[in-house]
Amino acid sequence: MTERRKVLPGISSQLKDHLIRQVMERRLRRAGQSPEAPWTDAERGEGDEAASRIPEAWWRLSLHPGFQQLRIMREGAASLGLDNPYFRPHEGVAGSTTRIEGRQFINYSSYNYLGLCGDARVSAAAKDAIDRYGTSVSASRPVSGERPVHRALETRLAQVYGVEDCVAFVSGHATNVSTIGYLFGPKDLVVHDALIHNSIMQGIELSGAQRRSFPHNDAAALDEMLARERRHFERVLIVLEGVYSMDGDFADLPRFVELKRKHRALLMVDEAHSFGVMGGRGLGIREHFGLAGADVDIWMGTLSKALAGCGGFVAGEAALVDNLKFAAPGFLYSVGMSPPLAAAALAALECMLAEPERVRLLQERGREFLRRAREARINTGTSSGYAIVPAITGSSIRAARLAQALFQRGINVQPILYPAVQENSARLRFFLSSQHSEEQIRSTVAVLAEELEAL
Repeated sequence: MTERRKVLPGISSQLKDHLIRQVMERRLRRAGQSPEAPWTDAERGEGDEAASRIPEAWWRLSLHPGFQQLRIMREGAASLGLDNPYFRPHEGVAGSTTRIEGRQFINYSSYNYLGLCGDARVSAAAKDAIDRYGTSVSASRPVSGERPVHRALETRLAQVYGVEDCVAFVSGHATNVSTIGYLFGPKDLVVHDALIHNSIMQGIELSGAQRRSFPHNDAAALDEMLARERRHFERVLIVLEGVYSMDGDFADLPRFVELKRKHRALLMVDEAHSFGVMGGRGLGIREHFGLAGADVDIWMGTLSKALAGCGGFVAGEAALVDNLKFAAPGFLYSVGMSPPLAAAALAALECMLAEPERVRLLQERGREFLRRAREARINTGTSSGYAIVPAITGSSIRAARLAQALFQRGINVQPILYPAVQENSARLRFFLSSQHSEEQIRSTVAVLAEELEAL
């Protein structure tokens, strides 16, 4: 009887969570539905009478389906006693540790992979750029926003990739949207990994190109797809990520290079989470596999992770870069990158190249976290331990509860919930840094295992 009494509360709690989730899902579906038109075409009418029949949901922002779904999710979290884990202000530089509301936490929610955000040399470069150029270039670069620091950064990135040229955008997300949206059109096909980033999906939608996805990291499935589809389109683009931001794994890039050549397609690799992380010097998935820069047609990366700035870049042949600089809307019609951000990214790149031990430490810490998590039987999915390790909980409610429990114990890590991932793939996502200590990792995994058991 004693054992039965111990078990029942757990069952009751699980059942309660399940029922609440079902209610939330039904309400979310209803909130996402638009009201029926209040008339047929024959009844449409004109003037004030017609306007008076327009549903409120069509003209009030508080009734927008997206906001209604957000409100329902907040109410559901409140009913479960869960705090909002998002938009917490961090008081200072966020690295392996951070301060929130005066309290210090071990931090796993920062892209500061090499600890270069906050480095004195990087900050000094940004300050010098402010003194020299101000805080803004105050124009698009083709008009009058070009500064020497822009070309210095782009030239250095092109050298690092072993390609002809590079162009920097003010936003990583906008880099993908504008590059794909401009280069491809309705007669083209874009094929992408099933777990590709939202920015790629938005770029494809903007382009008007046909879209196909292939199973995650499955080169054989892509080969079969292109054998069927390639001849029906003009340009075909294959898009991969270097390290996948939700799962922390990566593709067999040489195999995909073979396929792009076989099917006469173009290959684009998004290195947002692999540049500064993979390879002996942090030069990314290209260095990891020993590939030439020209093996990939479009190298994309961000400046906001290992390079301690903000923005994105595309590197490749001169024809690609020239085309984007003179015609891609996200570059042509946008203000140029802020000088201190360009200078910070350039300084961080030079620090990374001069201090490869930062990359080595990051890789060691990632492998250590992954090893300990697996030993504790935590579901880490397909992570390879390159800076990103998920702890998959199997439900959004469990992920939110676990993140809150860890926060209460001094560990800051964000839950990734549906619809960002499938409901059965909800997780906590741990970002590692070269600054994390072995003791921080050991204690974190121990607490994580304890709190998972408690759930």
